[in-house]
Amino acid sequence: MNLKALAVFLLFQSCAKVLTENNFEIITPEHQATILYDEKGSDLDSIAANLLAKDIFMVTNYRPKVVNSIDEVNGNVIVIGEIQSKLVNTFLKNSQISEDFKNQWESYTYQTVANPNGKIEKAFIIAGTNPRGTAYGVFNISKKMGVNPWYWWADVPVKKSEELVLNQPDVFSKSPSVKYRGIFLNDEDWGLQPWAAKTFEPETNDIGPKTYSKIFELLLRLNANTIWPAMHPSTKAFFHYPGNAQAAKRYDIIVGTSHAEPMLRNNVDEWSKTEHGAFNYKTNQATVLNYWEERVKEAKDIDAIYTVGMRGVHDSGMEGINSKDEAVDLLEGILSAQRNLIKTHVNTKVEEVPQAFTVYKEVLYFYKNGLEVPEDITLVWTDDNYGYIRALNNTEEQKRPGGGGVYYHASYWGRPHDYLWLSTTSPYLIWEEMIKAYQLNNKTIWILNVGDIKPAEFNTQLFLDMAYDASKFENSEYIKTHQEEFFKNIFGEDHGKSIAQIKEDYYQLAFGRKPEFMGWSQTEPTTLIYNTDYSPFSNGDEIEQRVADYNNLEKAVKDIEAQLPENLKSPFVQLVSYPVEAASNMNKKFLYRDKAMAYAEQGRKSALQYKMLSHQAYENIVSLTEKYNSLSNGKWKGMMDMKPRNLPVYDIPEINISVANSEEPIGITVEDTLKLDNGQLRLPTFYANDSASYFVDVYLKSAEKASWQFSKLPKWINVENASGKLDDENLEERISFSVNWDAWQEAGKPHSETISVESNVFKRDIQINISTAFENTSENSLVEKHGRIIGYANGFTKNISKENSNWQPIKGLGHTQSVMQAAPFQSGSISNFDDAAVLEYELFAETITDVAWLTLVAIPTHPLTTSGQVRVGVQWNDNPIEIIDFKTEGRSSTWKQNVLSNTAKKQLKVSVDSKGKQTLKIYMLDAGFLLDYFVLDTMGEEKTPYRIPAETKVAAK
Repeated sequence: MNLKALAVFLLFQSCAKVLTENNFEIITPEHQATILYDEKGSDLDSIAANLLAKDIFMVTNYRPKVVNSIDEVNGNVIVIGEIQSKLVNTFLKNSQISEDFKNQWESYTYQTVANPNGKIEKAFIIAGTNPRGTAYGVFNISKKMGVNPWYWWADVPVKKSEELVLNQPDVFSKSPSVKYRGIFLNDEDWGLQPWAAKTFEPETNDIGPKTYSKIFELLLRLNANTIWPAMHPSTKAFFHYPGNAQAAKRYDIIVGTSHAEPMLRNNVDEWSKTEHGAFNYKTNQATVLNYWEERVKEAKDIDAIYTVGMRGVHDSGMEGINSKDEAVDLLEGILSAQRNLIKTHVNTKVEEVPQAFTVYKEVLYFYKNGLEVPEDITLVWTDDNYGYIRALNNTEEQKRPGGGGVYYHASYWGRPHDYLWLSTTSPYLIWEEMIKAYQLNNKTIWILNVGDIKPAEFNTQLFLDMAYDASKFENSEYIKTHQEEFFKNIFGEDHGKSIAQIKEDYYQLAFGRKPEFMGWSQTEPTTLIYNTDYSPFSNGDEIEQRVADYNNLEKAVKDIEAQLPENLKSPFVQLVSYPVEAASNMNKKFLYRDKAMAYAEQGRKSALQYKMLSHQAYENIVSLTEKYNSLSNGKWKGMMDMKPRNLPVYDIPEINISVANSEEPIGITVEDTLKLDNGQLRLPTFYANDSASYFVDVYLKSAEKASWQFSKLPKWINVENASGKLDDENLEERISFSVNWDAWQEAGKPHSETISVESNVFKRDIQINISTAFENTSENSLVEKHGRIIGYANGFTKNISKENSNWQPIKGLGHTQSVMQAAPFQSGSISNFDDAAVLEYELFAETITDVAWLTLVAIPTHPLTTSGQVRVGVQWNDNPIEIIDFKTEGRSSTWKQNVLSNTAKKQLKVSVDSKGKQTLKIYMLDAGFLLDYFVLDTMGEEKTPYRIPAETKVAAK
């Protein structure tokens, strides 16, 4: 499109109903529009008008005049104000606007009026049902003009144009899907607070009104309306600086507080044990009530959501209680007292004042055990801090006038391990959990814990876009489209699509294990670093595969970065290259450490190289972080800390190894390190017509250099290198073996062969076996290979739906990226197997055994409601159906392992009585259950591979 004559086409797809189409010239050689806002309107009208003028200037280099008197305008005018205002009615006096629309929550209309009076040629009206509705109308115009919501927070360049013409139909927007939508600034100690204090707002030396004004503008540009302010000890309370509350009022942002901060109080900063005594309602009731009342009086004119209830001073249980019953009784009295304060000082109709009761940690236990919460209070449910919502509204709770909501984490400090550094929560998981909440009528409050805002930009956008218009997100496949649109809008069509794929792969790798969890350590209490569960010897070398995946992402990142114009390089680092490259190097740091230690035990000289690579990965993270903090001429200095909380996982790894002396000049390692009874090595079995390859490592041990070669190689064996040399420059080589199946058939289909690897002082035999067990089995059948059958949930033979239950695929989610979900949510629990939808799988075994382990691997979701379960029925062959419940309790060790790996595993002991066909059936019992994959181990092994292997299918012939 020609930048000298850019026409911005504003076609609202799902957000508005199209009435008419009109052109409105903002900047052309003949027109320079003026912006007119209502002088009797809210402060936000003025803010929106002036920000729109700034946006137009950023696009066109022309700043429209902003006025608040109709007498000062002529020609073309943009009118900003509320629908009910006298100013707007001057222009829309002949329009038919229904009372229903006027009463809609946070909505807006666009209308173009020709010749409204003798001086004005054309008026483009942006009118909201309240000030925020007006602001959303303004900023959605800015977005379509080319001003990205992240233009300031991620340095996204504005799309320039010399002319600006709106081709904007008259529209009436829908009301937002969720009423209160916003973010929680949390764990800000290593990013947002030090950056604000030292770089952006040194005059406050804290997160103050200057910073909050920028945050509030971002929220409005993202169609959001609510803030839970930062509240850690590093930051003064929100109300400590009068300018913070004043900024919230000017920007019309609703102020709430977290689950641990009742009545808009920041206990960490504002409750002094020396001054106030114990934060104990039993023993210090008058002081506690007075403390709350002071804030209610101070905040009575601020648009607020009052968090009610009580916990400890910070994120801890309520003080002084000795039993569940006592806690319930005390909390009910506290709720009554808090509501009386609101009724006295805010509104005598207390039910009209937004109030939230956050069902978090121990509070969930009290609620499940009889705590009665007034019906007009919103029940805010929470995830388990790792993205899995613990419970949602049941059928009766969905009828509550106060409705339901969700407090969700994209960042977390706590057990089993923090993830405060990089933002890696799967967008598909966010979608699945939040659309589930929406469909179960939890639509009143959605709050996302974003930590420092950066680098959680995309997940913040996704969460708030879902909250604003959930109708776009009916299907998980829209997540890919949404992510592509996000990056295309910033980096252009070609790069944007490629970047979206990079980020999708980035999130998927982190779903296997977050970068912060790669030390296999835990915190609270903090443990030592352990080896990962990725094997360097099995399943094709799980370590090398993961490193290769990250190397591919790094290469793609560097290729794109080299092609970008200068003005896109800073946003690219912030949104793409830093998170991807930092995650890659955190993985390499520990994966190379594992290799160094494993190879040292084998006496490989190359072990010391992997130690060096591990330490280099640490240094790379240091350099990447320095680069981030120097972006945009130091604008973000102090925002990125590579060691939040300084946990062991962030340190340079200790790798205390020495390569043992060996009498062997070179060493041989065969994939899976299989040995026969006579000590002969054996490659994993090849299955007829399979394209699999397996490796043999040849490496230096005591020799300074050595030559090696494979001998007795049959013609049907494909080998990359049949010989080679090892020296200081080449300490090891990996040789891949596969089978040429046409040549194998010509050779008479041999079942076994022995080859040798030898040097002048060394010789080892390696056996190669071929299995024809499934040569005549239909292609794509699930079969046993190497003692395992691995099947993905979406690879069913039959999917049998029933009247009120079915299994539906969710593409993009899970380790397989296509899980099967028990649906619909409204079906709740099924008590009769005859009414249960069934997934049926056909498996083909080659081993007869009395002891085989069937492992079902699910996504570790929780019950839909407080009284629910997470069950399926499992039937192996014709055996009785067994009920398996994946529900976890509290912070159990099982739950910890589940959230660290994003898997929930349950095992059944089964028998395989005959070779050939076996049948597995999975019955839906509880809605919401998510099946990912399953493993049948016929060798009696209970542990499944950490990295999910490919399905064991018969290859196409």
